Amino acid sequence: MDFLAVIIAAAAGFAFGAVWYSVLSKPWMDAVGLKLGADGKPEGYSKTPFILAGIAMILVAGMMRHTFSLSGIDTMGKGLLSGLGIGLFFISPWIMINNGYAGRPFRLTLIDSGYATFGCAVIGLVLMLF
Repeated sequence: MDFLAVIIAAAAGFAFGAVWYSVLSKPWMDAVGLKLGADGKPEGYSKTPFILAGIAMILVAGMMRHTFSLSGIDTMGKGLLSGLGIGLFFISPWIMINNGYAGRPFRLTLIDSGYATFGCAVIGLVLMLF
């Protein structure tokens, strides 16, 4: 059942990202500097980032499940709060470092860090449903 919980939580995190970046697509593309092609998709569009994102969500959800188990995190509230903490205090600082050294706009850090924070909260919450 743990494996199924990880897959469902990963899918929830991925789905949250689809909504997050759909809502914030214009400011995100502006911050990244992506140009749109004639078809309305980013130039050089590929499905590879979506595949890699799916794999990444499984890895994140799996490690969160393992960490939660070792830490005694066993309620939806604890899962939600722990997920928020992981996103806000582990992943978001790394995003800020990478974007800072790359000279990217701070609004990109806010958009990506927001997804990391709330996406991990979603994963944490869903993990505790199973």
